[in-house]
Amino acid sequence: MAAVTHVTQALRAEIVEDAAGRRRSTKTCDVPCAIEQGMRILGGKWTGSILWHLRDGPFRFNDLARIISGASKKMLTERLRHLEAHGLVRRRVLETSPISVEYALTAEGETALAFLDALKLWTETHVPAARDLASRAGDR
Repeated sequence: MAAVTHVTQALRAEIVEDAAGRRRSTKTCDVPCAIEQGMRILGGKWTGSILWHLRDGPFRFNDLARIISGASKKMLTERLRHLEAHGLVRRRVLETSPISVEYALTAEGETALAFLDALKLWTETHVPAARDLASRAGDR
């Protein structure tokens, strides 16, 4: 093995490179790093879209399902339960007939919006299809 190429403090991982240039970690974290933990919470399919749409205020489940048209109701329910379990979304049962449910961001959930806004800007800057859509939206 060649000498250590660098030590990543945040992950406490030692990266070494062999003679062929292949890199591997010899000392990894005992627990998932902050990026892995964050992605486990925010990285699920439809999770970012749900949070992004809830920024505009509370939505009833069926209204949210219509806005996020690509997600099945089952998937939407799973993601909302996941977000609720992590304290990012609040679920409220409305006393209507028939009974309906409303979802809203919690204060903790609102903190994820800065991350999602940065992701949106990055995507519009670096992904050609998103750049074209953003440009057309600006022309209106």
